[in-house]
Amino acid sequence: MAAWLVRMSAYAELHCLSNFSFQRGASSAAELFARAARLGYRALAITDECSLAGIVRAWQAAREHQVQLIIGSEIRLEQGPKLVLLAEDLEGYQNLCRLITRGRRQADKGHT
Repeated sequence: MAAWLVRMSAYAELHCLSNFSFQRGASSAAELFARAARLGYRALAITDECSLAGIVRAWQAAREHQVQLIIGSEIRLEQGPKLVLLAEDLEGYQNLCRLITRGRRQADKGHT
């Protein structure tokens, strides 16, 4: 195995948009996890924009390619920066779901 690939085996991409991020992400979860497996990644975070809609497909792809899925989302603060939030555990996932729901309810229709 190439030396650079051995070094990459502990790598985890912590901010990746899938095709569930409209007009920003192009690749499906299956494509992303297949590529991550070929590159020897240990984990891949799917952090779509203000959404967890692609997580089920990402979970399926992660299992198929034996790459750990890290669940997260990219959140834009009103008139502020973007934050990437990652769920550490079930409680973190629940909190992220609540945060996204609250933000979408408060946003004008058609905006996130």
